[in-house]
Amino acid sequence: MKAIQLPALVKSPDGLQVSSLPDLKPSPTKYVIRIRACAMNFFDILQIQGKHQQRPPLPFIAGNEFAGEVLAVPTGTKWNPTFKVGDGVFGAGLGAFATMILAEEVDLRPIPKGWGYKEASSLFYTAPTAYAALILRARAKKGDYVLVHGAAGGVGLAAVSIAKFLGMTVIATSNTPNKMEIARKFGADHVVDSNGDWASTVKKHTPGGRGVDVVLDPLGLINQSLKCIRWDGRLVVIGFAAGEIEKIATNRILLKNVSVSGLFWGEYANQDPEAVTQVWNILLKVIDKGGIKSIAYTERTFSGLESVSDALKLLSTGTAWGKIVVELSGDEKSRL
Repeated sequence: MKAIQLPALVKSPDGLQVSSLPDLKPSPTKYVIRIRACAMNFFDILQIQGKHQQRPPLPFIAGNEFAGEVLAVPTGTKWNPTFKVGDGVFGAGLGAFATMILAEEVDLRPIPKGWGYKEASSLFYTAPTAYAALILRARAKKGDYVLVHGAAGGVGLAAVSIAKFLGMTVIATSNTPNKMEIARKFGADHVVDSNGDWASTVKKHTPGGRGVDVVLDPLGLINQSLKCIRWDGRLVVIGFAAGEIEKIATNRILLKNVSVSGLFWGEYANQDPEAVTQVWNILLKVIDKGGIKSIAYTERTFSGLESVSDALKLLSTGTAWGKIVVELSGDEKSRL
C-alpha cells in the first residue's frame, strides 16, 4: 500500500511525502477498505503541524475522511458485519491519506445510490454537522428563515441544501461572487455579500424586516448576527473559521430573548451515540430523495496521493468552495 506517513511533524503540506508500506491484513474487529477518494479538512493541516488538539503519536498516516470499497470484513466470530466484500462505503478515521485503511463499522456508511467515491467522500463530517446544527440545536422547522454563514464551505453548502429540502427559507452569506453563485445553485433563496453591511441586508430579506429565526455560524460571527436575529431566535456556534473566538455581551442575548448554543458533532459519538445513528438514518433517506447534493469541489481536480499536498494548500487559501477531494485510481490491486 501507499500512504502519507509522517515520521515527524511538518511545517506545511509541502513537507508531506508518499511512502510504500506493507498491505493491511484482515482484523478481528475492523474492515479493510481500499480507499478510492479522500477529502481534505482544515484540521488535517493543523494535525500534520502538531497544532490540533488531537495529536497522534508519531509515526502516523495523515488524513481523516475517505470513501472506498470493502476488501475484508472483521474476522472475529462474534461479528455479523453489515457490509460485505466489494461494498462501497464512506467514513472517517485517521489514516485516510492512503490506499488502504482499517475502519470500525461505527465509522462507516453505505455510499448512496447514484453517488461515486469522490462525491461520497465529502459527506461524513459535513452532512451530519449541518443537520445537527439545524435540527438538534436550533430546532429549525418548515417556514423558518435560516441564515447560513460561510455558505460555500462544506458545512455551509450541506446546511443550505438540507434547510431548503426541509422547507425553510435560506439566506446565505459568502465573500466572493463565485462562492455566492455556488450558494445560489445549491438552493439559497437569498445570497448576501459578507464583505459589506450584511446584517442590514439580511433583515431586509425577512418578513417586515423582523430578522431571521435561525443563524448557523461556522465562522465566528455571532456578535454581528445578533443584529439580524429576530426576537426569540436561535443561534448555533459551529466553529471559528474566521480566526477569532468571540466574546459575546450577554445583555444582548437577554434583551433579544435569543438562545445561543454550540455544536461539537464529533463528541456525539462519545456522549450520545444513539443520536448519531438517528441522524444518519434520516440523512441517508434525505440523500436518496435528492435533498443533499454533492459538495465536492469541481473547478480543479486532484488525482493520486502525490497531489494531497497541493489540495491542502488550495484549502488553506480559502478560495475553494465545498470539499476538496483527491481521487485515487485504484490501480493498486491489493490481495488479502
